[in-house]
Amino acid sequence: MLRLAARWLVSAALCGAATLVAPYALAQPVQVASQMLAETAPRLSSSSVLVLNGQNGEPLYQKNINQRMPIASISKLMTAMVILDSGMSLDEPITVTDAEIDRLKNTHSRLAIGTTMTRRELLLLALMSSENRAAHALARSYPAGLQAFIAKMNQKAASLGMRDTVFYDPTGLDVRNTSTAADLAQMVKAAYQYPLIRQDTTTVEHEATIVHGRQLHYKNSNALVRQGEWDIALQKTGYIQEAGRCMVMYANVGTKPLIIVLLAAGGSAARVNDAKSLKNWLEAHPSYWLAG
Repeated sequence: MLRLAARWLVSAALCGAATLVAPYALAQPVQVASQMLAETAPRLSSSSVLVLNGQNGEPLYQKNINQRMPIASISKLMTAMVILDSGMSLDEPITVTDAEIDRLKNTHSRLAIGTTMTRRELLLLALMSSENRAAHALARSYPAGLQAFIAKMNQKAASLGMRDTVFYDPTGLDVRNTSTAADLAQMVKAAYQYPLIRQDTTTVEHEATIVHGRQLHYKNSNALVRQGEWDIALQKTGYIQEAGRCMVMYANVGTKPLIIVLLAAGGSAARVNDAKSLKNWLEAHPSYWLAG
């Protein structure tokens, strides 16, 4: 059973008020597993945090897990599940069109209009490198259309018990794509059941051919994957200004699989630093949480 830890963690003390993401960057109480109460919990930048034992669902660290907030490209995990649930051929070619241009936030994409790729390769770029045009092209090419696809995303969320989650677009650029850390842990567990999602989200790099035969080198958006020091089975990063830096992972720490959700972190390295702090904290006290 979790008890309230005897300290308040203040994000501003870590990353500076100028880098915090309003309105989530407030001093908040942290809860840790009862066996960990004697140990000082790490101070994290992320405004919402959840760490679960992936085997038995035991919460090890919680902070604002029921607070709804934008989730940015974490949304692409749901996009991927809906694509794979549909049974559509992954070898079907899809052409990137003007419909994929981001007119909401005017973000840049390296994926040129007119590029044709298989659904499989677009899915890889969407999950590995968080390519927004790839994710949008996947959803737009859904037989019943984009809006029907988004409806499927919300139906899937409801079927997973994600009661505080809603999707308005397949990329996460829409600030109305909101969820909670508690709900996202459920989504990570569900996404882990898809071998291709596990493979694509942990691919380090990929060479893609776009229009006129140009070659582009894509890298994984998660520095922890690129560095290769973690045993990560599934992950997804996300960022828009309103959401801050976000990350979800299914990773092995010690002998245990953990589900880690980090939302609304401050600076560009904050989510990675938070993940490392959590890992160091747990590894320093294995006798408390590795048993069972």
